[in-house]
Amino acid sequence: MKFAAIALFIFIPVVAAVLIGAPAVGLAKDSVNTNFSGVAVKGYDPVAYFTEAKPIKGKAKFEYRWQGAKWRFSSAKHLEIFKATPEKYAPQYGGY
Repeated sequence: MKFAAIALFIFIPVVAAVLIGAPAVGLAKDSVNTNFSGVAVKGYDPVAYFTEAKPIKGKAKFEYRWQGAKWRFSSAKHLEIFKATPEKYAPQYGGY
């Protein structure tokens, strides 16, 4: 009987910890770091880092929503490039 009580004493907190932490792991996977307006990479054009080798501010008129964030681009061309393969140009680990 004593063994069963000790097993429950250990089992219940372990199960609770797993169940509490499980939803957080699923949510963190797809999150993108944004500012208060929901704009990713502080409004900079993510494609420009690859094509121009420097940061260029994006424009609101070239905006695209992807993974719950607003992505801004310096040109329509960069917007179309991102739309075709966003995983290639989006920062790794959500931009953290």
